[in-house]
Amino acid sequence: MKLFGSLTSPFVRKARILIKEKNLPCEFVVADPTEAGGVVRMRNPLWQVPVLETDDGESLFDSPVIVEYLDSLSTPALLATSGAPRWQILRWQALADGIMEAVIARFLEGRRPIVQQSSDQITFQEARVAAALAFASSRLKAEQFLLEGRFTLADLALAVALEYTDFRYPHDWRAQHPRLAFWLAGISVRASFVETVPPGMERPQRVPN
Repeated sequence: MKLFGSLTSPFVRKARILIKEKNLPCEFVVADPTEAGGVVRMRNPLWQVPVLETDDGESLFDSPVIVEYLDSLSTPALLATSGAPRWQILRWQALADGIMEAVIARFLEGRRPIVQQSSDQITFQEARVAAALAFASSRLKAEQFLLEGRFTLADLALAVALEYTDFRYPHDWRAQHPRLAFWLAGISVRASFVETVPPGMERPQRVPN
């Protein structure tokens, strides 16, 4: 298998971390979705990363599809197969993906020429992030893992989203959500996270008292 994507995309990183957590035989290939005629555009009609080339030559795209496919290849599963645990994990993933989408939208708006930037758009995306973090903090029931007393896709996705927030939208969310910060500090030391840190990513190591 081959996973195509950029080093800084949080959606790509989500798949890379899962691959490392499960020790799957999958080659990571840096690929630019903006490259005309490039492998991403050849394999994904949406022109987005990540893209997974399976062993039988098929292409899978969109990170929720890719991570669920990869998770199905070996045990233990990071995504429950049925029942309430499955929907809870998928809800955490949806929350995490929404945080990343809002951070990306804010970041891209901020890169536009100042005269073309929309302060309302930036404020809206920041409010989305704040609401999502408040939701996550209010649902945090334990200090180590979000669900089932073990590391699942819920932990993986939310931790990637929080670290990406630190990377592209650095602000002191930890002061408002110290338990969430403590939880992230425990997840982010896993080898799969350390080995996939994007170039230039800030990694705050402060742990609340």
